[in-house]
Amino acid sequence: MHTLTFRVVVLAFLCGGHTATAQHSPPNIVFIFADDWGWGDLSCHGHPYVKTPNIDRLAREGTDFHRFTVASGVCSPSRTAVMTGHYPARYNIDGHFAWVPSNARRNMPDWLDPGVTTLPKLLQSGGYATAHFGKWHLSNNMIPDSPTPAEYGYDTYGAFNCSGEQMPVHEDARQAIEFMETSHHSGTPFFVNLWMHEPHTPFHTVPKYRWRFRESELEEADEIYASVLAHADDRIGDVLDALDRLGVTDNTLVIFSSDNGPARGGASGELTLTHDSATGVGYGIGAAKGITAGRKGYKASLYEGGINVPFIARWPGKIAANQSDETLMISAVDLLPTFCEIAGVELPAGYHPDGISQLTGLTGDPSTGRSQPLFWKMASRYPAPKSRPFHWVSFVIVDQDWKLLSSEDGDHVELYNVVEDPYEREDRHTQETAVVSRLLEKLETWKASLPEGPDPSTFSSLRRSPDDQ
Repeated sequence: MHTLTFRVVVLAFLCGGHTATAQHSPPNIVFIFADDWGWGDLSCHGHPYVKTPNIDRLAREGTDFHRFTVASGVCSPSRTAVMTGHYPARYNIDGHFAWVPSNARRNMPDWLDPGVTTLPKLLQSGGYATAHFGKWHLSNNMIPDSPTPAEYGYDTYGAFNCSGEQMPVHEDARQAIEFMETSHHSGTPFFVNLWMHEPHTPFHTVPKYRWRFRESELEEADEIYASVLAHADDRIGDVLDALDRLGVTDNTLVIFSSDNGPARGGASGELTLTHDSATGVGYGIGAAKGITAGRKGYKASLYEGGINVPFIARWPGKIAANQSDETLMISAVDLLPTFCEIAGVELPAGYHPDGISQLTGLTGDPSTGRSQPLFWKMASRYPAPKSRPFHWVSFVIVDQDWKLLSSEDGDHVELYNVVEDPYEREDRHTQETAVVSRLLEKLETWKASLPEGPDPSTFSSLRRSPDDQ
């Protein structure tokens, strides 16, 4: 565990060492962000063999919001949106952070600018102790001069896919619990990012979890997939149990979600071991068996299977228990303004989020819905290869009930009413030409607001080497 300061200890001293009572302290926030966890990969969403009793508990004790979408079909842009409240395209972050030559070829920075307004910095300003445990991927461990999570506003962190020491992937919950205990005993409200590795490749299996499925008659790849999700679900259960033990469950907002839809292997489905420089050795893409419960497309797609992911929120007494909400349109860019309103933190002058606070919607009042459209940008080519039929979309706009998907040059579009047709089965672009024209005009206006390239301050010193261009 890395610690930037001893803020928690100092705040405890300033408070006279007294623990604040739950009714007088701001609510704690625990944001659990999984990696490649598909909408259908929950037993409460009907998965045929994956068992997630602890996430199911969150759903029973909270609300399952069905219309949440992340800001990209891949990892780094989704995480950028959570951190900044902005579309990742505003920072030229259109794909995952890789090593320097790959970033340069894709007109991407080498890391998210630590100088921008970020969620943990804002919560720090409101007196919160802030921590990040788990995957980072707002840079890459292959870029040694990239900023650490501490530079973005975290008092404490343990992470991988970042510069410096890589935290073991299964240590995330244990370190989060230690941080929550320290913060609670000091009387300090806490914000915790628990960004889990599962079920991203490599699949790091633990024998006792594979043993759970020994009599299931599953194929080996499905057994591996189920076992890593069971392990992640147990660690989430450890965190929930810790909140109960500390007596802060009723004063803590807990959210479970995922950075994008599930990955899928190629046609061969070969099960092999692979090595990741950040997380180590595990099973490769052949064990990726995630499902979208009928949504079209998978990871790296801007169809609903790639961006419509689980979003379960529990806040006893504030968010309704044992409910499903199929109408509230929540985006990842909404999390920063929502968490700040919950924490009583004002957004700074000059900062304009792309998202809106969804506090009233989360707590059951849909009267302040979304009036502005949502946008997506990804690097894709049209036509799509036959092996990846859903990966041609470069731009998307969602405005009220309508979702328009466009190729990079705009020569091919599709239009869906995602309220009536969430599985995107009926393309309406030929029948609704006026809607298409209106959405394309809005999309072009948004595209014109984006930068041509990243800020050079976000380039690694490795870019100065001719070998890395």
